[in-house]
Amino acid sequence: MIKNLFVQEAHQQQAAGSIYLDVRSIPEFEMGHPAGAYNIPLLHLDERTRQMRPNAEFVDVVRANFPPDTPLLVACQAGARSVQACQILESVGYTNLANVRGGFGGSHDGDPGWVQSALPVERSTPPGRDYESLRATKTGVPRA
Repeated sequence: MIKNLFVQEAHQQQAAGSIYLDVRSIPEFEMGHPAGAYNIPLLHLDERTRQMRPNAEFVDVVRANFPPDTPLLVACQAGARSVQACQILESVGYTNLANVRGGFGGSHDGDPGWVQSALPVERSTPPGRDYESLRATKTGVPRA
């Protein structure tokens, strides 16, 4: 069963050891993200069409980095992609999932986001939490 948490609750869970999984695109993540977040995009921006397209490696990269019982706080910009990501992960055996309502920027339903709640934000990412490092784990290339 997928839980729903507000950003303040997610921040507390993260402090207690849960993994904050940001499923926004790489450019969105690079512009700013919750401190300590890992980035595995559900969708990629197609540079040619400027449209979002599914990340065909999403499940494989998550599996390569996080066992199915890992407590994952799944979040995006406003809450729609994270719901979809949680459903996908649940369908492949993930059992400890929480959708972060409000995401990074706040939901269309008025749930405050990470930024509005003045929670810690990073603008750079240490190796090992960015998508290319996490993807390298999937392909057998050691992380930096």
